[in-house]
Amino acid sequence: MEERYLQLLAREYPNRQAALCEIANLTAMSSLPKGTEYFFSDLHGEHKGFSELMNGASGVIREKIRIQFQDVLTNPQQNQLANLIYDPVKVLSLMHEYGRDTNEWLKNTIFYLTQLCRSVSAKYSRVHVRSKIPHEYDYLMEELLYPGQDEGRLEYGSSIIEAVVSSGLADTFIPQFCKLIRSLTMDWIHIIGDIFDRGPRPDRIMEELIEYGDVDIQWGNHDISWMGAACGNRVLIANVVRMGISYNNFDCLEDGYGINLRPLSDFASEVYHDDLCECFLPKVLDENVYDKVAKSLSAKMHKAMAVIQLKLIGQMVHRHPEYHMEDRNLLEHIDYEKGLYKYNGITCPLTDTNFPTVDPKNPLELTQKEAQLMDVLAASFAHSEALQRHVRFLYSSGSMYLCMNGNLLFHGCIPMNEDGSFERVEVDGEKYAGRALLDRLERAAREAYFLPKDHPDKQKNVDKMWLLWCSAQSPLFGKSRMSAFERYFTKEKALHEEVYNSYYRLSADPHVCDQILKEFGVDPVHGHIINGHVPVRQKDGENPVKADGKLYVIDGGLSKAYQAKTGIAGYTLIFNSHYLALAQHHDYISHPLSKPESDEMPTLQITQKMDKRILVSDTDAGKKLSQRMDELRLLVKAYENGSIVERAIGSYPKTIQSLHMETMEIVR
Repeated sequence: MEERYLQLLAREYPNRQAALCEIANLTAMSSLPKGTEYFFSDLHGEHKGFSELMNGASGVIREKIRIQFQDVLTNPQQNQLANLIYDPVKVLSLMHEYGRDTNEWLKNTIFYLTQLCRSVSAKYSRVHVRSKIPHEYDYLMEELLYPGQDEGRLEYGSSIIEAVVSSGLADTFIPQFCKLIRSLTMDWIHIIGDIFDRGPRPDRIMEELIEYGDVDIQWGNHDISWMGAACGNRVLIANVVRMGISYNNFDCLEDGYGINLRPLSDFASEVYHDDLCECFLPKVLDENVYDKVAKSLSAKMHKAMAVIQLKLIGQMVHRHPEYHMEDRNLLEHIDYEKGLYKYNGITCPLTDTNFPTVDPKNPLELTQKEAQLMDVLAASFAHSEALQRHVRFLYSSGSMYLCMNGNLLFHGCIPMNEDGSFERVEVDGEKYAGRALLDRLERAAREAYFLPKDHPDKQKNVDKMWLLWCSAQSPLFGKSRMSAFERYFTKEKALHEEVYNSYYRLSADPHVCDQILKEFGVDPVHGHIINGHVPVRQKDGENPVKADGKLYVIDGGLSKAYQAKTGIAGYTLIFNSHYLALAQHHDYISHPLSKPESDEMPTLQITQKMDKRILVSDTDAGKKLSQRMDELRLLVKAYENGSIVERAIGSYPKTIQSLHMETMEIVR
């Protein structure tokens, strides 16, 4: 097997010199500083806020400007340069408006951008930096970034800047330079779940992540809901439509994903014509641009989908008694004649008793028109090119959890018992706990999407996507129940309560974190758990850093729906070669950039300094590089002992540089 593999490797490195050259390249690469990782969580459709965080690297660019230019530029000038990099089109427009766009300012700005770009690119190879430079300006930017020390070369750099400004290219050159700086500042992005729901355009966040490329996603329960809808789970199709309407997200549903809501609009208008549906008025956190719908009609559509979803949930509960979710079958616990809800010893009046499509004798049966409506919606989800493309990206770049560079990432929880042991959860007749449970549920989620339609296990895995969305035993949810429907129809507080899994309390104990890290093969001495899912109420004194620094909970409220509770607009965790740091964000939408020197920068707090600078060789990618070098050394020996015959370098079509780039893609 080893000889066969070396024969394949020899196709890429056809002689001893080529293999030795690549060993030298990878050895040099291993000695570079580790790239910067960024951890975001619970984006919830807030595409404008997320773009702000991406463009400013969550405050890191402002900090690098301070270090680079603290003795050269005033604080307002540093802010202006930072804002230019974040939003170059807006700042250039403001400079034009205020008459500050002089040739001298443009030349100085390009000079400062050049200095900053040299600084942020210093830890990368030239091959890597070259791959990030915009094609139309590759020659000019590369010449500026690598000027040499000869006096003539320095004058050459000044002449390039002069030529860019005098030729009128500055307004296009500067934004591209800013884009290069941004791309070099963020080496890798982790999304710790919940891209979807509540905010206006999760579809645009997905497009941005796909374009960026260097990203992984740990699925959240809201992501799983959309993934399940794309798989054809009708409960979750109803769920994402209901939630979209409840937050007035018609632009996402109709413009973003092309979901046909006209039949729902017609149905709701007909069935709930005289019903004010006051319990179903949408939360309008954002106005629609393309699909403006009156609140009164939205409320009717919202109620129509809520009732349909309740019927489908009841059918799911009957179909799968092994889920043990009988408490979600609300419609069979209603006394329709008296307008009462009865469950588990509690009886309370309903806030809404108008159920024109519910047959009290058979409350879970869809009417003919409801069934037809669900057929139309299911077809829309199945044939939405944008949604299916985004869901494929969630599968290809996502997982239930990730272990990377000494950190364990997952969205919600590892289900635990009160005594601190891992909860054993039954899946298809077998019980799983800890890491094995997440692996088993990930397999089910993948089979739900990728198994052929006629496969005997297809439907049961599609059904499990609802379990992952809202089950008490789901690592993505981990609460006793989802009480959204009790909140619609009752005022009984006891029915609204959602009890968190023991994990959320126990994980504040560093010994419990050590136990979890060991379960996933992560070093408990240096490792960290990174979570989202539960908003950190910063205004109430909650700290996102818990368990003596072993646990980071970074759902800080980027979603506008949570900001009143949290008091901030989210966190970003940043892990570079020197430290771990938390960026605490402001409400970007409520405080838009109005002046070039405006100061709305995130607050950056270093939470842990590294004992020594972390190099690529210390990372997971470094381990892959080391393995690759060991394989190349075996190839060199094979060439030297003649077991593999060398070929001339010219006989192979690829250059060593292109092979090196391919190797770097493998280790990434």
